[in-house]
Amino acid sequence: MTSTAKQHRQAVETTRREHIAQLRAAEQQKERRKKLTRNAAIAAVVVGVVAAIAIPVAMNSSHTTKPAAAIAGVQTFTGLARTHTTQPVTYAQTQPVGGDHSPQWLTCGVYTTAVPNELAVHDLEHGAVWITYQPNLPAAQVAIIQADAKAPPVVRGTWFVTVSPYPGLPSSVVASAWGTQLKLTSASDSRLVAFIARYRLGPQTPEPGASCAGGIGTPAR
Repeated sequence: MTSTAKQHRQAVETTRREHIAQLRAAEQQKERRKKLTRNAAIAAVVVGVVAAIAIPVAMNSSHTTKPAAAIAGVQTFTGLARTHTTQPVTYAQTQPVGGDHSPQWLTCGVYTTAVPNELAVHDLEHGAVWITYQPNLPAAQVAIIQADAKAPPVVRGTWFVTVSPYPGLPSSVVASAWGTQLKLTSASDSRLVAFIARYRLGPQTPEPGASCAGGIGTPAR
């Protein structure tokens, strides 16, 4: 082999090796980019999972509130029927706390005469609080009840509170929501306001979102 041929062969071999080295370097760089992209994706998923867990925990820990204290004297009743009927219904409680009732509801508000049980019970099903009082309750006490009934914010056009006298009531004042009841000897008892705040449109409501306006009856106010 001549010297020129040998030099040519060496040059070709050198070029080949350099080309192979370049290809390997490019492949290694490509693999490094893939690895970085993969790691970044994994890191993003991990951060997302950690955030999904940590944020609610942090929110709960920073906004944790103690359960509302029980209202002394509140009675609860379960297993109440909810069938609509046009017939008179005999209720186990005075005033009723639920049960079968009229297919129409009573327009929520303040009444100065007794209202039909079957209509008012339908209000309870919609989330209303029904406050009744003995017909001979002093006018000043009645005024307190009526003021308390109009104190909560209006929701869907009404207060979702009904007030009426009730002959034969076992206590001076009785407040009922569906399945709950509180008997009071005075309208000035702070538990009356607490009961309204707790149970008006409360979690015991069988039909949340239903109306308490536009029903039967015209409230005095």
